[in-house]
Amino acid sequence: MSPNPIRPESLPNDAAGLAEAAARLKAGRLVAFPTETVYGLGADATDGAAVARIYAAKGRPTFNPLIAHVADTAAAERLVRMDPVSRHLAAAFWPGPLTLVLPRRPDCPVSDLVTAGLDTLAVRVPDHPVAQALLAAAGLPVAAPSANRSGRISPTDAAHVLAEFAGQDVTVVDGGPTRVGLESTIVHVTNGVLHILRPGGVTREALVAALARAGLSAVPIAASQEPSGDPDRPLAPGMLLSHYAPAARVLLDQTVPPAGAAFLAFGPVDPGAAHARPMLNLSPAGDLAEAAANLFRHLRALDATGAAVIAVAPIPDQGLGAAIRDRLGRAAAAR
Repeated sequence: MSPNPIRPESLPNDAAGLAEAAARLKAGRLVAFPTETVYGLGADATDGAAVARIYAAKGRPTFNPLIAHVADTAAAERLVRMDPVSRHLAAAFWPGPLTLVLPRRPDCPVSDLVTAGLDTLAVRVPDHPVAQALLAAAGLPVAAPSANRSGRISPTDAAHVLAEFAGQDVTVVDGGPTRVGLESTIVHVTNGVLHILRPGGVTREALVAALARAGLSAVPIAASQEPSGDPDRPLAPGMLLSHYAPAARVLLDQTVPPAGAAFLAFGPVDPGAAHARPMLNLSPAGDLAEAAANLFRHLRALDATGAAVIAVAPIPDQGLGAAIRDRLGRAAAAR
């Protein structure tokens, strides 16, 4: 008689469910949980064997570092050294969708697998009651990339995670749909310059405004996303060329989709595309926050139709549009 197949298990986000999820994290198991951005696939960041299970479950290359999620700024400062600019940004945006890449302390207990062997660590404080409660109950930093197979569409609902890891020993704390829908913005300050390694839930404009309020307007923000270095050894997640990809081929900036293509619209639909099927609209009103929240959910839904091509309407390259275009550009990249 064959053994029962392993299935991901869903836990409620009540006190009993969170206590059980925390116990499983401390036992070295994988626990997916909601943040305000997307669902993360979590493991005890101080346990190398547990972190290795993240890479194995996702099929993720081990040179691609992970983000350590912590309960508050004090917990972050026990792991990394914060410079004045980073402290101001943490005060402005934590808890929230901002990740800071900072030098790790000599006594930092986080596994080298989390940092991919680098001397920096990406940290953030998530702004979600379930994530906050789980971090408090576990009492440890939690390494948590998006809870999907490597390179695939990020999950914004517990059902996405359960489908993604069928047959694997993964626990999912169900917190409903996520609010922001795009991963965190990742920044790194080096040589007095702020580099946006990955655009996300905190816009470039918001970073500029926060620096101005702190009297740090003189701090330049690099024009390019990546600082100089080895492109095959990224400083942070989400920097690989091909990422966030559906099975379908993605075509960008399509006002009218090619015949037979699924269409991901934004704002008012061109009359020539009005009868495209299947079609989903990121935001009929052209609202970028609504579009960000719907992006991964709609990509998954269109991909599930079996369409060979997903055509995507033009998205403005401003505010959250910059992060949306970043994700779509990586989804459209050669695989």
